[in-house]
Amino acid sequence: MKPTEKLAETTAPDGAIINLYRHDGTYIMVVDGIELMSTRRVQSEVQLAELVCAPLAAATAPSVLIGGLGFGMTLQAALRVLPADARVVVSEIVPDVVAWNRHPEWALAGAAMHDPRVTVRTHDVYNVMRENIGAYDAVMLDVDNGAESFTTGSNKKLYGEKGIRTGIAALTPGGRLAYWSVDSEPAFVKALRRAGLTVSVHRIRSHSTSGGFNSVIVGTLPGG
Repeated sequence: MKPTEKLAETTAPDGAIINLYRHDGTYIMVVDGIELMSTRRVQSEVQLAELVCAPLAAATAPSVLIGGLGFGMTLQAALRVLPADARVVVSEIVPDVVAWNRHPEWALAGAAMHDPRVTVRTHDVYNVMRENIGAYDAVMLDVDNGAESFTTGSNKKLYGEKGIRTGIAALTPGGRLAYWSVDSEPAFVKALRRAGLTVSVHRIRSHSTSGGFNSVIVGTLPGG
């Protein structure tokens, strides 16, 4: 049996303990003892980017914000879809998560972060949205397990009415505000619709061929 290696540990701004592990080539991120993500189960993170970015593939200089770097799966998928003149801002609140992805010996998102289309900001994505009104054709938020299943309490503000309206305000007309979630989140979907978005919910396997399902929730702003 191959051992599980603890590669690194850090503390989030709200005090949550984040650990990075590797087992048999798979990287796992654990927050306060709860598994947040694994490189073996990334299909829904990839689909988040593909669903949201596909309509922008032929756009001129689209601008996209990704909240939460994680292991960079959403970022890498977005770059495969978006045109050469796209601008992709990744907001990751934990500096060490950025450093882990850049580590030359760990097979994470380092190459994607050197793509000339990408800017990485070590800031709370809520503040990035608030400071960039009408700036993005799409905003993708994958910062936690969903509107109800928090691993980090400070993320709660993203899912309340003020957080939703902050996300909407950061969009261009016709822009898309999308969320990754463990669950289908019916109450949260209703809140998005009350805020004026047209919403679709996509249930996607976390692994391409097996395992449980996660949700990608996409809200589209009128106009455009």
